[in-house]
Amino acid sequence: MNKRLMIVGAGKGGTEVLKMLLDSPLVTVVAVIDPETTAEGMQLARNLGITTAEDWRACADKRLDFVIETTGRAETFDELKGHFVDAVVLPGEFIRIVVERLKQNQQMLEAIIDCTSEAISVADHNGNTILINPSYTRLTGFKKEDVVDKPATADIGMQESVHLKVLSTGQGVRDIRMQIGATRRDILVNAEPIIVEGKLRGSVGVIRDVSQIRALRDELQEAKTRIRNLEAKYQFADIIATSDAMRFVIEQARLAAVTPVTVLIRGESGTGKELFAHAIHGESPRKYKKFVRVNCAAISPTLLESELFGYEDGAFSGAKRGGKVGYFEEADGGSLFLDEIGELPIDVQVKLLRVLQEHEIVRVGGTSAIPVDVRIIAATNADLEQKVTDGTFREDLYYRINRMPIHIPPLRDRLEEIEPLCERIIRKLNQEYGRSVRGVNREASELLKNQYWKGNVRELENVIGRAMIYMASNEQWIGPHHLQLSSRVTSTRSIEALSLQDAVSRYERDLIERAIEDADGNKSEAARRLHISIRTLYNKLERMQ
Repeated sequence: MNKRLMIVGAGKGGTEVLKMLLDSPLVTVVAVIDPETTAEGMQLARNLGITTAEDWRACADKRLDFVIETTGRAETFDELKGHFVDAVVLPGEFIRIVVERLKQNQQMLEAIIDCTSEAISVADHNGNTILINPSYTRLTGFKKEDVVDKPATADIGMQESVHLKVLSTGQGVRDIRMQIGATRRDILVNAEPIIVEGKLRGSVGVIRDVSQIRALRDELQEAKTRIRNLEAKYQFADIIATSDAMRFVIEQARLAAVTPVTVLIRGESGTGKELFAHAIHGESPRKYKKFVRVNCAAISPTLLESELFGYEDGAFSGAKRGGKVGYFEEADGGSLFLDEIGELPIDVQVKLLRVLQEHEIVRVGGTSAIPVDVRIIAATNADLEQKVTDGTFREDLYYRINRMPIHIPPLRDRLEEIEPLCERIIRKLNQEYGRSVRGVNREASELLKNQYWKGNVRELENVIGRAMIYMASNEQWIGPHHLQLSSRVTSTRSIEALSLQDAVSRYERDLIERAIEDADGNKSEAARRLHISIRTLYNKLERMQ
């Protein structure tokens, strides 16, 4: 509650005291007394609607908390002190000394704020800006005359003012993104309420420029992108290897990394051949050079030669003016990963063999040899030996690339790695999907271990990802009901434990269920596809119950 105060004497000293106390949130000036009605303080008081009188006795019945006597007459001071026994009567000189000290403290505070590198703005309890510092002007372009004594929205246009939000709620706000000034500079604002004697008296905001941080972040991201394009993304630490089979493969791959020979990575689709190629390059002496990836099966056979070896100007219709550098030249000094090498056409195989033997390439349409220093890391899921027998893969190239083969076992041969693989996949997908799934429960884990996993780790990631998509937002564990698995696919481990009769029965059940599923539930069509009568199908379904 504000204290009620009367000023006796409206000359120079009284006027100075009045001006000092007008903005105080602690006191309310209820009367100004002076026999000279034209005194400056009297005129100011009348303009402000404050009661004025020529003699203090006209206000003798007012309830007052403070009386300030500024005339300097001792008898007046004694009279006031004798009459207003419940009020504190103070000489004006004392007030001027106190206020002067306060002004000095305020000047010191303003000097500290002005020296602060953070942009600061202060608003009063009415939502008007009362103070800004030079850092604020440098950041926003607004000077004191632009915003001080004006609503706190003057510098932000139609955006919601954080000062007004703090004043309306009495709570601080943090990390509010806004745009400020004529250039709409991106800023981050923290604001806290100013509490005096338990009452909300204003708000102070600290502003940080995030446009420079954003620019630096973009530059960093661009640099990271360049590095990713030049270097391998994955290291051996990124590969789950808890089984003996995978630990052996890791040892082989580490040896391959430091041995300057062509490496052939073999394994079924989805086992992680490219992951190993990245890791081998990442631990090789060439790790700071380029790592270029080429999927031989994804490029048209008619374009593959020009993409690998480049071409000269005018080499063929539609060729880029000035020619083009091929993947081999681009990877010079580094590693070239040829995925699906078994899909290379025979004519390209001949040129690849020349590169491996002579360490030089000839561009399409060119005649001069260009030396290249490239380490080949190849990968395939094809049966190269059968391709050599069929004549679709050159035998001499096969022996060239097969000097250091690395065989990655399928997931069904290392089922103990399913749990750590699930943990890694869930951690990755939580970031991508914005979820907080904790893991796979025991029942679901056992179900996953009983799958055949024809698609290996890639299929496992697909199953986990699909489960997470359809999970409720409050669910944290993947259960069997979340997994969309084919009932006809079981692991070889579970079949080995069955008798021949049980294994045949399970296989028959899988075939029937698959046929009915493919026929959209039409049993007559399913019987036709199985080449059995509808009666036989029903008999088998009854035995399956």
